[in-house]
Amino acid sequence: MVDHVPLEPDLPRPRLPALTLLVGRITTIKLTYWASLTAWELALGLTGWPYADRLPVSVAVAAIATALACIWAAYSARALDRRAGGLERSIPTVATTFIAATVVASPASLPLLIVERQHSVEGCAPAVCHWEAIWYWVATVAIGTILIPLVFAARMRPAAR
Repeated sequence: MVDHVPLEPDLPRPRLPALTLLVGRITTIKLTYWASLTAWELALGLTGWPYADRLPVSVAVAAIATALACIWAAYSARALDRRAGGLERSIPTVATTFIAATVVASPASLPLLIVERQHSVEGCAPAVCHWEAIWYWVATVAIGTILIPLVFAARMRPAAR
């Protein structure tokens, strides 16, 4: 019967274990990214160096941390799990990657904001004189919210047809 043949095949919906795996992986990567940057900034603040001397080191460390997080994201997107299998790229899984990255993991950047806010007023409190500290935080939030999930989504396995 021709009337009962669908014009387009129904796309398979992501399975709950696969979505749980996806959210767990991207959240872990982002939490580690921001926790490591926060720990680094706290440790660097204890050195006693002036902020102008610490900033280039912070930027270099952030660049290295970003590269490592992107490599980890690319690897994790392709890695197979014994129970859930692999992650296939589809609109729902890519959307879930960005939603999980924004909603679940972004609050982890708030400790870094607090540290950078303190750095922004070093030597000039209560006014902000080191705006680059705030821009550093904005850049890390953009990287964590857009770049790392983008690498993860781009490296997921293509959907089987």
